[in-house]
Amino acid sequence: MSSDRSGGPADVVPGDEPQPGAAEAGRRPGRRRRERPEHKTSLLRELPVLLLVAFVLALVVKTFFAQAFFIPSGSMEQTLHGCPGCTGDRVLVNKIPYWFGEPEPGDIVVFQGPDTWVPEVEVQDPSNWFTGALLWLGRTVGVAPPSEDDYVKRVIATGGQTVECCDAEGRVTVDGQPLDEPYIFENTPQESREFDAVTVPEGRLWVMGDHRSASADSRSHVTDRYSGTIAVDDVIGKAALIVWPIDRFGPLDDPDIQGTEAAALPGTGTAGAATPVASALPLAAGVVGALPVTAWLRRRRSRRRGGR
Repeated sequence: MSSDRSGGPADVVPGDEPQPGAAEAGRRPGRRRRERPEHKTSLLRELPVLLLVAFVLALVVKTFFAQAFFIPSGSMEQTLHGCPGCTGDRVLVNKIPYWFGEPEPGDIVVFQGPDTWVPEVEVQDPSNWFTGALLWLGRTVGVAPPSEDDYVKRVIATGGQTVECCDAEGRVTVDGQPLDEPYIFENTPQESREFDAVTVPEGRLWVMGDHRSASADSRSHVTDRYSGTIAVDDVIGKAALIVWPIDRFGPLDDPDIQGTEAAALPGTGTAGAATPVASALPLAAGVVGALPVTAWLRRRRSRRRGGR
């Protein structure tokens, strides 16, 4: 039957019936096109949150767990490469070992020097908050020079021990026993390396650089009110790993220079040497800190999809 001109119903040809869902299917491409801008907007909204979380995690890790450190001078050659104005080693400073005990002889430590110490490197103060933030970030990842009062040296003697130089062979002695120091580079002539006996006060350390002829260390400050020693509380952490350049990547040694093994403590091989468990804690802390944020973001996305 054909449709009359009065507007009656027309014959429906088999196969021409509207299929269920056809209208919805026809609108799907348009819906997808409308979702893309919304998806991009959600990413832009989440970006500040992610950046804030990353900043907080970096601050927590830097404060409590580990920090990359730029070697600013040549006072630790050949163990650590560095010189004013050149590209030196970058080391990872592990703060965890000293949660359980104090630094031990042989440890390489980064510390904040006493106010009587002359800075080994001059650092220009930031001119504004933006450059200050960039400097802080650079120090966090180890690509910017440290502050003027940050130093890296090796622990030679601890509280209660008496250090002096030299014995008949020109070696530094602690409590009358010569040290085994295979790391020394370019020592000073024997006749000029002597210093009188110093008994290290409790809670303080006697430190020296491996490059003995180019290190302004405890020997250079024996006349100050601390007798050249530094406070244990001023130690930032233990230099545990060279992370840059790649061809020098590897752990730093902490020899038993006094010939006595320190007592083992939980989570460490000795009081001053971190085991792999302690060294892995900064990474584990970062992962654990990121998990709640990742889960929260996924729940948000799931709820948003479920509401459509």
